[in-house]
Amino acid sequence: MYEIEKKFHLSDEQQKRLLNGAKLISEQQISDTYFDDKSHSLTTKDCWLRKRNGNFELKAGLPGHDMRVINQYNEITNEDEIRERLNIQKTASIDEDLVAAGCAPFVHCVTTRRKYTKDGFTIDLDEVDYDSDFEYNLAEIELTFEDEAERQHAVNKILTFAKKNHLTDEPVRGKVIEYLAQKRPSHYQALVDAGVVKE
Repeated sequence: MYEIEKKFHLSDEQQKRLLNGAKLISEQQISDTYFDDKSHSLTTKDCWLRKRNGNFELKAGLPGHDMRVINQYNEITNEDEIRERLNIQKTASIDEDLVAAGCAPFVHCVTTRRKYTKDGFTIDLDEVDYDSDFEYNLAEIELTFEDEAERQHAVNKILTFAKKNHLTDEPVRGKVIEYLAQKRPSHYQALVDAGVVKE
């Protein structure tokens, strides 16, 4: 499955306008732990391995996307596919095999997410807590699709929807990038050097 999302910081007025006519789908807490090795070989390739509420997921950046503009990922939730993508042999549980491959957690956060739908788009309003280090709030507008040929159309639809709702089109860091920028500057700089993060 492919996922296109754009992140925003919303003023109270922008949030009110965006949610006008939207339908609340759910409110939940999401526990995320992100993994990489000591040389950051996953994240510097724009691959984000996480354990979300007990299940592993891998988000792999699609070629040519720019985080400052819009996020475009292939999202893999099947453990066998994750192992294949990361070239990790199955000898024990995926947790144990990741440890054997040198992967370890580098950030844990809990997100309180309110999910809405409006005009065919998913809107997530997130309040992120990083083990009480600090908090971070952001909004995401998202579309998912099965065929990569739909990618540019999905990008254009999100940008048009954002403009229609008078949202500010400026770069916004995702929750993991924000954490690295504030708490792990050497890891953050590795992403800048690799071109994953553009300043």
